[in-house]
Amino acid sequence: MPQELYSVEQVASRLGLHVRTIRNYVRDGRLKAVRIGKQYRIAREDLEAFTGTSAAALEADERSRHVEASSIVHIDAIDRTGADRISTHVMGALNQPGVGRLRVETVYDEDRAVLKVIIIGDLAPTAELLRLINLMTTP
Repeated sequence: MPQELYSVEQVASRLGLHVRTIRNYVRDGRLKAVRIGKQYRIAREDLEAFTGTSAAALEADERSRHVEASSIVHIDAIDRTGADRISTHVMGALNQPGVGRLRVETVYDEDRAVLKVIIIGDLAPTAELLRLINLMTTP
């Protein structure tokens, strides 16, 4: 029987994680994978062992309806210290238990003194993160 293999991108999508996170799990030895050429492939059995669930359950979860929000928060007239403070608090909020699917990137343009926070994820944690940013930026 042929072995079913998944790419790093497929595993990241199924688990709701970033591709870099999956690659780090593979490099750290936490997720078993085979390197084929320049790419990793993860066997179905290894994915099931890593997650503690069957791949069929992950596929069923993947097919169910999922609603996400995409937001870009533009904060102008902010210095590097203020941008770092907001970025640190935002990233710290992601480490709280039960956050759900949420991906965040921050970009600071020093020449224009602008911080952009890009948020993609579940509605409730996105709303909470937007509230946090609002509290931190309201005088």
